[in-house]
Amino acid sequence: MKLREKYQKSIVPELKEKFGFKNNMLVPRLTKVVINIGFGHHLKEKEFVAGVEKALTKIAGQKPVMTAAKKSISAFKIREGLVIGAKVTLRGQQMYDFIDKLVNITFPRVRDFRGISEKGLDREGNMTIGFKDYTCFPEIHAEEVDNIFGLEVCLATNAKNRAEGLELFRLMGFPFKKDTK
Repeated sequence: MKLREKYQKSIVPELKEKFGFKNNMLVPRLTKVVINIGFGHHLKEKEFVAGVEKALTKIAGQKPVMTAAKKSISAFKIREGLVIGAKVTLRGQQMYDFIDKLVNITFPRVRDFRGISEKGLDREGNMTIGFKDYTCFPEIHAEEVDNIFGLEVCLATNAKNRAEGLELFRLMGFPFKKDTK
């Protein structure tokens, strides 16, 4: 069953029952997924930037938007307007397809993966996952990789608090590990 159908048929009724929502529109849902890459000290390398753009296009299925610096920071040799990263925002069916791929294909391919920490959720129920190596995505072939870089996946929800967001992600199939304190 596709993730969007699973959300509508089984996750919504379960969340309504657990949190006592009266209306389906009150149930938390994903609003968008943003995939970010910062260029770091590779800012001036044109081939690195082109490689990042190509990889991000393969991973997300759409062309990334280049992000520019809002302020000048002399310690990092960054000037206002300098391109310092790339991002892709996914919504709708593309978002659900990406999350399905992330949970079922990408996480099992991550080396030494023990689960996602619950500390990755903020108090509004949004989650951020960092990858040190982007080659765990199925569209990327190790033979074609020139530079290895990390990326960040931000999953935004309209949950009111952390508990609602955590339960939404748990029901969607995200593998959480037990945090020891």
